[in-house]
Amino acid sequence: MSSAETPPRFTETQGQYLAFIYMYSLVNGRPPAEADMQRFFGVTPPSVHSMIRELERRGLIRRVPRQARSIEVVVPVADLPMLQPIKTSVAGY
Repeated sequence: MSSAETPPRFTETQGQYLAFIYMYSLVNGRPPAEADMQRFFGVTPPSVHSMIRELERRGLIRRVPRQARSIEVVVPVADLPMLQPIKTSVAGY
């Protein structure tokens, strides 16, 4: 069954977190810390932690509680959305 036949099991924002976790792990050879996600998405630490808990509750990621950098995406790579750049405002641009 292809991803075109089934709607995603996650919201657009959740998909971006999943894509970030996957890409970060691919590029850096280890999963991101919550602080890495906080910086990338420009959100607060509680927001990131809440998202991670929700992704885990939905069965979209696996992690070892209280172990840093233990997040693993369990969604098939083909079902992940493309990671979108975060729009930031920089003075003078």
